[in-house]
Amino acid sequence: MSFNEWLRQDRLPHIYCAGCGNGTIINCTLAAVDSMGWKKEETVFVSGIGCSSRAPGYIVTDSLHTTHGRALAFATGVKMARPDLHVVVFTGDGDLAAIGGNHFIHACRRNIDITVVCMNNQIYGMTGGQGSPTTPRGCLSTTTPYGCAEPAFDLCELAIAAGANYVARWSSYHVKELERAVKTGLETPGLSFIEALVQCPTNFGRRNKFKKVSDQIEYIKAHSLLKAKRDRMLEQGEAVPEDMYVIGELMKRSRPAMGIPKKEAAP
Repeated sequence: MSFNEWLRQDRLPHIYCAGCGNGTIINCTLAAVDSMGWKKEETVFVSGIGCSSRAPGYIVTDSLHTTHGRALAFATGVKMARPDLHVVVFTGDGDLAAIGGNHFIHACRRNIDITVVCMNNQIYGMTGGQGSPTTPRGCLSTTTPYGCAEPAFDLCELAIAAGANYVARWSSYHVKELERAVKTGLETPGLSFIEALVQCPTNFGRRNKFKKVSDQIEYIKAHSLLKAKRDRMLEQGEAVPEDMYVIGELMKRSRPAMGIPKKEAAP
């Protein structure tokens, strides 16, 4: 089977803006799902509201396009009712970390057996370009016209602190690494959280002096710092610049998980 067979061809063309990074993240996720050998009728995609959350509509499985910030609540319900199903959540930084923040914390605390892929474009892309909880300090948006004065949420650190079993961060530039991270997340029991930094040329890029799509991708690449190098810097007492994105596998552990199918008793 090819991962292209997971795409719902009759829904194309898609709604994403030219140069949007969300398609790359969908491709990486579907390639990882396809490599698991999962059946379409045993796999469910769930999303909330926002650009990223349109993704399940393009996938040939049962899916739920739910209310703003509630994707994890719906996904929890699906998994608890049918532990035999594979549940994957697509979400964005605004959907997950603002109105959906408490659902995110408690899904990680419960460590429910689902995989969450967050397309972090650092802004509310679909609703006009307002600042989100992950808009970097100093960046422009419609609600931060003089530069965001607040520190950005580190979604991976939050997931680790709340109890997720697997946490990783990559970007739309790191396609192979991202695909491998999603596959590892799918294989890991418990909540897996994979953050994918993506370019948003329409609302983030044009407000923050990225004239071309490639300019924003290059910026993300140049400001990515592997976890191993970050750890060495800390050991040597070096300061890690605030504008760097720490990438890589940030946590993998085996806390007790919810929603794991019970093994049948031996005859």
